[in-house]
Amino acid sequence: MKTGLFIPCYVDALYPEVAVACYKLLKHLQVDVTYPLKQTCCGQPMANAGFESKAVPLAEHFEDIFKGFDYVVAPSASCAAFVKLNYPRLLQGKHFCETSDKIMDICEFLHDVLKVKSLPGKFYHKVSLHNSCHGVRELGLSSPSERNIPKYSKLKDLLSLVEGVTVCEPERVDECCGFGGMFSVEEPEVSTQMGIDKLERHMATGAEYITGPDSSCLMHLQGVAKRQQKDIKFIHIVQILAAGL
Repeated sequence: MKTGLFIPCYVDALYPEVAVACYKLLKHLQVDVTYPLKQTCCGQPMANAGFESKAVPLAEHFEDIFKGFDYVVAPSASCAAFVKLNYPRLLQGKHFCETSDKIMDICEFLHDVLKVKSLPGKFYHKVSLHNSCHGVRELGLSSPSERNIPKYSKLKDLLSLVEGVTVCEPERVDECCGFGGMFSVEEPEVSTQMGIDKLERHMATGAEYITGPDSSCLMHLQGVAKRQQKDIKFIHIVQILAAGL
C-alpha cells in the first residue's frame, strides 16, 4: 500500500511540526509512505478567489506527482476536500483525474483504512476539539450535531487511543470558526466576530489546548486568542496522536 504524503503550503510554511508528526506517525504504523519533494499548492486559494483557471495547472501537477500512489493523505481536511470534490470538475477534458478517489485527511486514513486500535503516545492534558467545516460537511470526520452532540466522531475515536488525554467539545460544536479561507479576507469583521465567539465557547470548556484536523482553523483562532490576550494553547490533532514518537 503505497501512500503519498501531501503537505499543504500553509502547513509547510507555518506549521512544519505538523508535517513531521504525520510522517513519524505513518512510519510508526509501518505505512509505506513517501513525501514527494516537488509537490506544490493544490490550487484551493486560487479557485476560492474566483480564479479557477489559475488552479488548473496546479491540479494537473498534483495529479502527475501523486497518481502513482494507492492513497494520498494530508493533515488538512480543507485541502483534502478540495482535491476530492473539485479536481474532477477542474480537470474535466484537460487531464485524467485519479487522485480525487485516493486522497484522504490523515485522520480519515487512520480511522477508516488502517483502523488503528492503539497508539503509543501519552498526552496528559484537557483538549477542546474543533470540528472544522470541511471535516464535518465534506469528509465526514464527524457528523453534524444533534442536540449539540455529534452522532459520531472519528476524531474522538482516535483521541481516545492516546493515554491521558481528556477530550471535550464546545457549545454549538459544529459551528464555523469564521476563517473560511477567502471569507476571512473578504469579510474580516464578520470572520473576526465568529472567531471571538468560537474561542469563547472553546475556553468555556476549561481546556488547556484547542485541537482539530485543520491548521487553518487553528491558525485563525490562535490569531484571535493572541489579539485578545487569551491564555490557551493550540495543537494539531496529529501531534497529539503522534505524541512521544
